[in-house]
Amino acid sequence: MARMVRTKKVSPVELVSAHLKRIDQSQPRLNAFVTVDGDRATQQAAKAEAALMRGAELPPLFGVPISVKSSIDVAGLKCEAGSRLRAGHVAETDAPLVARLKRAGAIVLGNSNTPELLMAYETDNVLAGRTCNPWDLQRTPGGSSGGESAAIAAGCAAAGVGSDGGGSIRVPAHFTGICGLKPTPGRIPGTQHFPACVGPFAFLGVVGPLARTVADLRLMLSVMSGYDLGDPMSANFAPAAADRSNVRHLRIGCLTDEAMGTISEETRAAVHSAAGALQRAGLAVETVRPEGLEEAGELWRVFFCQAGAMLVRRVAAGREAELSPMLARFLATFPAEPPMSGERLLTALINRDLLRARFLQQMETWPVLLSPVSTGPAFRHGEGGWTEGDPANYLVTMRFTQWFNLLGLPAAVVPVTKSPEGLPIGVQVIGRPYEEEVVLEVASRIEEAFGWRAPPTTWTREARTE
Repeated sequence: MARMVRTKKVSPVELVSAHLKRIDQSQPRLNAFVTVDGDRATQQAAKAEAALMRGAELPPLFGVPISVKSSIDVAGLKCEAGSRLRAGHVAETDAPLVARLKRAGAIVLGNSNTPELLMAYETDNVLAGRTCNPWDLQRTPGGSSGGESAAIAAGCAAAGVGSDGGGSIRVPAHFTGICGLKPTPGRIPGTQHFPACVGPFAFLGVVGPLARTVADLRLMLSVMSGYDLGDPMSANFAPAAADRSNVRHLRIGCLTDEAMGTISEETRAAVHSAAGALQRAGLAVETVRPEGLEEAGELWRVFFCQAGAMLVRRVAAGREAELSPMLARFLATFPAEPPMSGERLLTALINRDLLRARFLQQMETWPVLLSPVSTGPAFRHGEGGWTEGDPANYLVTMRFTQWFNLLGLPAAVVPVTKSPEGLPIGVQVIGRPYEEEVVLEVASRIEEAFGWRAPPTTWTREARTE
């Protein structure tokens, strides 16, 4: 789209107008957006068109329509994170990553739906309602960046920004058949994200791009990256480039069937197919069973679930009755007793750092890993939860993404195939810290063999609830 604008094959006004029309068609069924900022987007497109006619120098995303998750500040838009506790909260300024996107010429169409306080793998809340998957309205697009993934998959935005503390970019990308990148903590500043990326959530949680192609992820990453003092993990560095020639020597570690455990046969086949595509592209692939994955899952639960529940209780103190049923069930699953003592938290932090060092030592042998994203494709609305009684038990189905949040590693998702029901199935490419370019180059090899497919353009089954 950016190339077409620069070469005047399409105007910014035409491009924004086409996306707003697509949103009008899709929003009643998908409910991907919380706010559609059509008037302001149209005004920005007109200004961009005038600059284009003047022959002004054009930045890399000039005229490209994007969306932003409604947990990230966009000046003038509500940033409620799906919670009555923040109802009516309007951002006064742009988050640094949003400001960078705008300086790069992107036009923000609006912001997208989330579960309450981002604490679920399906997107539904009491303020904006449920978001549906464009591949099947009976199913979720995932969470917590489910509104973003649904909007991008359905052609309502060219790309967007989500956040990920346990798979919240990668799972929605997998569920809706697009690409997503969880960068290394600090690569893109999480400043002005709610909940704040501080404390344990500074190394667990990140913000990152979603798009339909790996090349688009790479472009979004290049624009948003860079130091910002508001993110405690932020780093200022010049990453090494990765091209087709300098990844040929890499050894790719594909998780063994034993390490993958119980997953759908289609998911297992997708990982094996991706491994085969990499081998045909000339990369060395071997099956591996890294040590420490189970411990990573246990430590992730301490920080995200138990410490997270403690923080939610503090935010909701005195207003518990206003919480959504989904968030209330999360709190009931991880009760306040026994309390998160200082000794227990300190022990978990130490164990996390020791585990990370041991894991990175293993990755000296295979710098890139290949794994599932989830145990299967998108589940039906209401099936997700945190207990053994839930058909889609998050602690089991989403473990593949949770491991790598705990370890602080970058990971990308690229679509590979479909389930018998016609639902997308992606795979996850994991790399070492700050080696996003390597991850994306390997992901691009998989994309060449499979790549993005458009979801249906019409939907016959209504599933959305207000």
